[in-house]
Amino acid sequence: MTIKSSGLLALATWGFATFCHATPAQAQTAPSAPANSTELVEHAMRQSDEQSLLPDPHVLQRPLNSPLPPSGVPVAPWPGLATMDIPSVNDYGATKPHHIMTLEPLSLHEGPSWLLPSEVDAQRRTDMEDPYYVPTAGSSHLVPQIMPFRTRLQQKGFAFSFTYKGEAMGNINGGIKRGMDYVHELTVQMNFDLGKMAGLEGWSVHTLLMNRAGREVSHDMVGEYYVNLIEVYGLSGHVVAHLVDLYAEKQFLNNRMDMTFGRMSLTHVFATSPLLCSFMVTCSAPVALKLDPGFSVYPKATWGARVRFRPTRDTMLQLGAYQVSPLNGNPSGWSWGSEETTGMMLPIEFTWQPFLTRNRLPGHYVFGYAHDTSRYADQLGSKPAGLFSQPGRERSAPMDIFWFEGDQMIYRIGGRNQMAGGYLMAGYIHNTPHVSTISDEAYGGFSFNGLIPSRLTDRLGILYSWYHVSDRKRLGQMYALDAGMSLGAQVRGPQTDSHVIEAYYAIDAIPGVTVQPEFEYMIRPGETSHIPDAALVGLKVIANL
Repeated sequence: MTIKSSGLLALATWGFATFCHATPAQAQTAPSAPANSTELVEHAMRQSDEQSLLPDPHVLQRPLNSPLPPSGVPVAPWPGLATMDIPSVNDYGATKPHHIMTLEPLSLHEGPSWLLPSEVDAQRRTDMEDPYYVPTAGSSHLVPQIMPFRTRLQQKGFAFSFTYKGEAMGNINGGIKRGMDYVHELTVQMNFDLGKMAGLEGWSVHTLLMNRAGREVSHDMVGEYYVNLIEVYGLSGHVVAHLVDLYAEKQFLNNRMDMTFGRMSLTHVFATSPLLCSFMVTCSAPVALKLDPGFSVYPKATWGARVRFRPTRDTMLQLGAYQVSPLNGNPSGWSWGSEETTGMMLPIEFTWQPFLTRNRLPGHYVFGYAHDTSRYADQLGSKPAGLFSQPGRERSAPMDIFWFEGDQMIYRIGGRNQMAGGYLMAGYIHNTPHVSTISDEAYGGFSFNGLIPSRLTDRLGILYSWYHVSDRKRLGQMYALDAGMSLGAQVRGPQTDSHVIEAYYAIDAIPGVTVQPEFEYMIRPGETSHIPDAALVGLKVIANL
């Protein structure tokens, strides 16, 4: 006899016995009980279906040494935001703590997930609240002794984190010379819950201070000036504390809409994800976006505002308006009056987040568009003057940016949070070729955890990226060479494209510390064939106080 038929027989027996022993009054006041054999069968089948939709128990088993609590949510603020996250500042261990999706959907219906077969769609019957941005390592603390103090501050409305990130990368073959560079970043993140501090329900203030120091190996050793092969290089401002974020947040319409305004980086919430940021080259956004002057990429911050809401249980929409100012304006982050405004960046981003199969395998499919009203010079250039002085040959234009970023978990192991599993990922970015340096970028790769059975919180990641220099820029370089002009010390010839392969293995070393060996291989450094392909090895260390 099958399990389903056994369940039907047991349920039928129970229903018959209950009916026989019930008093007339009880029989009249129990309309929810099955009234006939057909309803009994349907009720039993629903129970059987619900059991079959539950996750496999073994994939939810957490490692014994996991720094994460049973919910899978970190017990402290963590720098950086991602696709569906809201930087809430609730109590440690609360049902909706930091970095969990707190926005309620405007509609209880599904969006695109409704087109999926019912046995594949885990959101068909209920909403999912698993957090997306949950680092699998380093989410604990180096100094757990101060947790009681942190908890008391959190209860008063103040939460903080202090993080060190150090990166060393050496060129071992190819490029322009062999050697190693080191960079580091120190960040302090502070969140103020004004509901607890001043009775302003739904209001909070967020700040982020940063200090950077070091040199970039791609410039010094490889001869590459578009793609930074080390993540945390640049925009130090030569100050002890560079101001990145200072913005207010308000949740309203019964937590169905979220608004932020102030000084902030656009890539805190647009065109980013924790998977992308686990790779050096693509953190905190793909290179083709980081090179756009109007895209304020962390740690660059400008004045702006953003509104975010969930139209359905499986979708999210956000749109914003941000000031555009040159990257070299206000390098310290504090001199707001010295910034020159050249235009406005208007981004909009739609995210579909399905949860698939009984194991709740999350996917994130992000479609974004941004329009920069600033006018940029034609990448064709202005020399030789005799050629470009003709009417219509040189013109400025605004910039339009399109991006797609997708990832899908294909297996789950090590817990219920959204980083407890292996992902496939891919993306494509396109900029207006007329006024951009890198007009196209495509990438693809994977990020897997649990490849070593006893190391469920370690991750292996491999990512391939392709970068295409704007045809307009290459044509201008060819014109300049034909006229006998120099392209400058950093450009060896007309530029076309380059490729980068990055691989890492992130080790959950001790509570609060992640150690990540790195390997990078760059094909066509400088986007020409004049520099040999470069192989680099390095190490990244992240420590959380």
